[in-house]
Amino acid sequence: MKTNRNIANLSIEELFERYKNGYQTMYFHELFRRYIPMLYGLCLKYLGNETDAQDAVMDLFEDLNQKITKYDITNFHSWLYTVAKNHCLLKIRKGKQLFFADINEEIMENGDFFTPLNEEKTNEEKEALEYCMTELGIEQRTSIEYFYYEDKSYADIVFITGYTLDKVKSYIQNGKRNLKNCIKRMLEIQ
Repeated sequence: MKTNRNIANLSIEELFERYKNGYQTMYFHELFRRYIPMLYGLCLKYLGNETDAQDAVMDLFEDLNQKITKYDITNFHSWLYTVAKNHCLLKIRKGKQLFFADINEEIMENGDFFTPLNEEKTNEEKEALEYCMTELGIEQRTSIEYFYYEDKSYADIVFITGYTLDKVKSYIQNGKRNLKNCIKRMLEIQ
């Protein structure tokens, strides 16, 4: 019992250091026990239901024991939060079903398709694109950057930004139109 009381009085940093230096599981168990509420809440937020959140916390318990020793961790709380968040995101990605969107002419901008990353751009067009990206509103710029530059899906952008699916589609569509118009104006000036 004296050992358990001593462990209970140790700070997070002390538990982490003792586990890292001696790999004694009692320190890891106490460390993990203290973070269960945070981990469960985080997993519940991302995964959306209690069963999946509980499963994720158990998966993390099994994984973290080994991961801790592989990394040079300076802030355990931040590291744990990031690992848990990434674990949930990976679970979400693995669980995704294929999603087929109804693409009609309106979404395709009446067939006049414009892609910001068209490889056949001249230097002037590239410079105009860079400038025009800075002229977009933050929502449009963010959505376009994720969609075209980071190859994120609509669902990914919704998840990352918190925008609704309709807003993401709108930001991308309107942002592309605004880029196209801005680039045309810039090229006419030159």
